[in-house]
Amino acid sequence: MSARLRQRLAAWGRDEEGATLVEFALVTGIFLFLFFGLIDFARLGFTTVLAEKATEAAVRMAVVSAPICADVPKVTQRSLITGTLSLDLPNGTRCSARAGLCVPARTVSCLGSAGQPDAARIWARVAGLMPTHASVENLRFSYSFDPDLNHVGAPYAPVVTVEIANLDFDFISPLGRLAVFAGASGAGDLGGSFRFASMSASLPAEDLR
Repeated sequence: MSARLRQRLAAWGRDEEGATLVEFALVTGIFLFLFFGLIDFARLGFTTVLAEKATEAAVRMAVVSAPICADVPKVTQRSLITGTLSLDLPNGTRCSARAGLCVPARTVSCLGSAGQPDAARIWARVAGLMPTHASVENLRFSYSFDPDLNHVGAPYAPVVTVEIANLDFDFISPLGRLAVFAGASGAGDLGGSFRFASMSASLPAEDLR
């Protein structure tokens, strides 16, 4: 190798033109990804806390309202025990006093509806705690049987549960494109919408009659 060629190669190795721009582009991509990622995940955490408060407020209203769902029993029925009615236990006896004393009501669930007055009233109370694109249809109401809460021949007292259902969370930042810009591979779908975490709150119903 000639001395002149060696000098050219050495000069090329010492040439730093454009290196700062490349370094700036790499650092900027990582910084933007971290910055917008922190914003969106902070939004997710804040929205989750508010949604939990929404279910707690909704169930407190639901337990003192008429059932949102149709087909919720009105009275706890006496059942057969070994082929005969347990007439030795009068109406008003707690269902848990004897196995099979009461007919266990099936769990009834339904989504809220703007046309259901009580559901609409509950939604008006908690809408401000839910994501902006949520609606009353994202609240699922369930009524389940508990023998410790019910008595033979008495008004049915279910355990009421309000759950967030079918709700998606949308990131506002293009995290996938920022990750690719920062040098990641196979991250193009990062930051897409995903189903919101299931959360619920339950309370025993109150008989206001």
